[in-house]
Amino acid sequence: MTERGWTAADTILYALGVGAGQADPADELRFTTENSTGHPPAALPTFATLLAADPPYLGEPAAVRHAGETLTLHRPIPPAGRVRTTATVTDVYDQGSGLLLHHRSEIHDLDGNPLATVERAMFVIGAGGFGGRRAPVADWRRPTEHPDHTVSHPVRPDQALLYRLNGDRNPLHCDPAVAARAGLPRPVLHGLCTYGFAGRTLLHTVAGGDPGRVRRISARFSAPFFPGDTLTVLVWRRPAGALFQAVDGRGRPVLDRGVLDLR
Repeated sequence: MTERGWTAADTILYALGVGAGQADPADELRFTTENSTGHPPAALPTFATLLAADPPYLGEPAAVRHAGETLTLHRPIPPAGRVRTTATVTDVYDQGSGLLLHHRSEIHDLDGNPLATVERAMFVIGAGGFGGRRAPVADWRRPTEHPDHTVSHPVRPDQALLYRLNGDRNPLHCDPAVAARAGLPRPVLHGLCTYGFAGRTLLHTVAGGDPGRVRRISARFSAPFFPGDTLTVLVWRRPAGALFQAVDGRGRPVLDRGVLDLR
């Protein structure tokens, strides 16, 4: 079990790290400031991903990829607080070309009340082939109709340098030498930063800007996204939420199998 706290400065830094206020500094003030008239401070729902425990050490950073994230919110994240997190490895799968590890963090306040559950999948390149079972594939199909919302975010070239201040200092996102060892042309954006951009889009297009309506956000990380590119989030509304994808400037999905559940 681990314990950690955060302040309004942390939730603000996170919001800026996932693009809040970039298009219009006067927009999203409840997430980007703590003292603006008429904008009581709040945390973005996906801030809860920062409260999850780190998975166990999985080897050289260049060989480890974030494969998926499912966030379940039991109640809204306060703009400041303190929690205890209990983490468990729930499954290890043999995907042939690599190992897929599933890791769950249960996050409670200091009185023991559940706040959030974070389920994380990590892929280790080259660690498969040990005779284990393959991971089940979720039943998800991209809708055939046009999206109800198509929202494009030009992502700053230095976005990863800003987002890493939230705590993920993996050099894959800032060091060209590490990126080259991973076979990448340059450092990539954090998967959870891309996830945060998508979460903001869902909050404003489907949840009416109300963090209290967001119950669950799940997505698979399907390809690297590079800072300086444009991230476009495609949203298909459903009665209890939405399905979504996020694509890069070439139309390649970088977030796939996305599901939003509302309260």
